[in-house]
Amino acid sequence: MNTHDFFIQWHLTDRCNLRCGHCYQGAAGARELSFDEIRDVLREIRETLWAWADIYNVSISPSFNVTGGEPFLLRNFFKVLEEIRKEEIDIFILSNGTLIDEKKAERLSALGIKGIQVSIEGPRQIHDRIRGEGSYASAMAGVKNLLDAGMTVTLNVTLSGLNAPFIHELVSVAEEAGVQRLGFSRLVPCGRGKGLLHEMMDAKKVKGVYNSLLSVDVEGLEIVTGDPVASQMDLKINSDLGYTASAGCAAGISGITLRPDGTINPCRRLDIPLGNIRTDSLREVWATSEVLNSLRDKGKYKGKCAKCDRWAACRGCRAIAYAYSMSKGEADYLAEDPQCFID
Repeated sequence: MNTHDFFIQWHLTDRCNLRCGHCYQGAAGARELSFDEIRDVLREIRETLWAWADIYNVSISPSFNVTGGEPFLLRNFFKVLEEIRKEEIDIFILSNGTLIDEKKAERLSALGIKGIQVSIEGPRQIHDRIRGEGSYASAMAGVKNLLDAGMTVTLNVTLSGLNAPFIHELVSVAEEAGVQRLGFSRLVPCGRGKGLLHEMMDAKKVKGVYNSLLSVDVEGLEIVTGDPVASQMDLKINSDLGYTASAGCAAGISGITLRPDGTINPCRRLDIPLGNIRTDSLREVWATSEVLNSLRDKGKYKGKCAKCDRWAACRGCRAIAYAYSMSKGEADYLAEDPQCFID
């Protein structure tokens, strides 16, 4: 029986304690899901996954990527984590790390959380410039607490013109901290991050930074990324992979995003409402959404992505394509990825 990964990116809150603007920021006054509503959502997700496994005769391997805003600001955060664990679903947490003290780290370890991603934008001076004075020291203290509790920690950097020159210093930060993984993603100029559009790197610069990162060879440190373009760099592909998406960008293929108010989006940075989990069936949205079905159809893509032999394994980053096209007044989530450097 084939096994298919499927993840829910769940923004439990849109509140954050830092100033950088990388977090999801919901509509003013939007009401977060209550604990009872969260339990209802979990039940629906479980039933949906069971139905898929039965109908398609596949094994579904689900996981939750829990984030915010800053998820540790949620008053009943650990209660929510405990409820998810009852479903025997793997949990990964995305955080800025600043609120993770020894006690919280030990509770996370006891819950069996699979891993925690802590955002670090560069060495101290760069991180504090982006996220606020003193945030680097607080984040790294949180990282130490997690490691002391036996947790798997990924330092993740959002690459842009602000921090690209300091990549090797960030590798040193990861090595000295003793984390297991160093991850990277590209800046998506959406939300409050629209003001950073001018910090987007061009394709040539992205390629150079990726080559540098992927050549890192530090014992005990794994370089990881979810960027579909980066995943194509070492592949030897000489023929068209076809029209059936098999890997690459997860939007509409292997994952979905839930916002604090229940809004359903294709991914955490692709802010296109597909419905609301309070009123709409996740199973129905997944099957019938015009947006999701378009993301699965190579014939609807534009530009370089529409002609690419690697479409099935990549499709570019749809969030970046969308945000960049919006800056040009087009709002096209099927536009080409403007930073793709793959020939």
